[in-house]
Amino acid sequence: MVDFSRKILPNGLRVLVHEDPNTPLVAVNVTYHVGSRDENPDKTGFAHLFEHLMFAGSRNVPDFDDPMQRAGGENNAYTTNDYTTFYEILPAENLETALFLESDRMLALNIGQRPLNVQRRVVVEEFKETCLNEPYGDAWHHLSELMFKVHPYRWPVIGLVPEHVENATLDDVRDFFHRWYTPNNAVLTIAGNVRADEVFPLTEKWFGGIPAGPAPHRNLPAEPPQQGMQQRTVHADVPVPAVYLAFRTPPRLHPDFYPMDLLTDVLAQGQSSRLYRRLVKEQTLFSAIDAYVTANLDPGLLIVEGKPADGVSPEAALAAIWTELNALKTAPIEARELEKIQHKFESTIVFSETSVLNKAQNLGFYEILDRAELMNEEVATYQAVTPADLQRVAQEMFREENAGVLIYLPAKPAPQEA
Repeated sequence: MVDFSRKILPNGLRVLVHEDPNTPLVAVNVTYHVGSRDENPDKTGFAHLFEHLMFAGSRNVPDFDDPMQRAGGENNAYTTNDYTTFYEILPAENLETALFLESDRMLALNIGQRPLNVQRRVVVEEFKETCLNEPYGDAWHHLSELMFKVHPYRWPVIGLVPEHVENATLDDVRDFFHRWYTPNNAVLTIAGNVRADEVFPLTEKWFGGIPAGPAPHRNLPAEPPQQGMQQRTVHADVPVPAVYLAFRTPPRLHPDFYPMDLLTDVLAQGQSSRLYRRLVKEQTLFSAIDAYVTANLDPGLLIVEGKPADGVSPEAALAAIWTELNALKTAPIEARELEKIQHKFESTIVFSETSVLNKAQNLGFYEILDRAELMNEEVATYQAVTPADLQRVAQEMFREENAGVLIYLPAKPAPQEA
């Protein structure tokens, strides 16, 4: 249980404070409700670009990292399809340093031509390094395009092509900033050795004077039901073949998300999981295999990915995965197997709550998702899932017309000239 206090400033900024006297630290987290799904199809990668631009300096802070390091802290950020998070962790007595830094860039980020040029180069280089030059690095480009036709999940967080960021103008990025990086589109969470009655006046001091932005407005197209299996084979510079089997899933807040999430644990959590035990250890059909969900705010994906063992064709590997998925559809799992997964999930949640940074980030995520109170309710929701729930969701989801298949094959060497 993570107790917290909430206050909403007049400019719309939601502030949540968790008191933890058992640590000398404090974590400060700002979650902006903006991700790659909020981009235009011809201007993708902007949310990720701002993950970098937000460290390029602001009106009173030419170098974000320097004062943070002098305060004994560290900071970072990450971007998703649905939201962007910036965080600091530092000694609790230096809390105001983090509040000052975050408020200054929220109010007056330095969006000039020089910092834009620098960060564009950084982001484009990251795109080339992680997507174009890394084996299987463009998997999410292929999977997103296979499984989504109209929703903006059809491009990955890093962007559709590097040219979208390369061609970004000052007006483009300034418009994006003023639309989304506003107090009324953000959640400030603070967790650590602090008192809420002392923190709230500080948040008023540093954030209260920042004007609210335009009311966030989204009119995202709903992805129509998939009518048939989507398939793609990619010949690329990869060391070994790989297979990806994707399924469309309900959104994060749908009741079926919970049994679906537990299904991935049944399939691939640890060496006693079904896919590892049967396909890696017993039948030696795979050298590695995994399953996970994207947990998107809008309908997302469940992915099973693996690398077939030497001599095993992608077709045989996929057939073996389907055999395991169909087994979940034909008979409910034993209550003991489910209880084991549920206990592991609960222990993971309890362990994660020993970190003030995890608590600050989770409070921000749940407040964006729906309300932060949900963070304390979900363990009970997962524990209430039954074997019949898993079977029903498996039957609904693991269908060929709801699936997509991506296969990587090593590129054939170019023929040598005589």
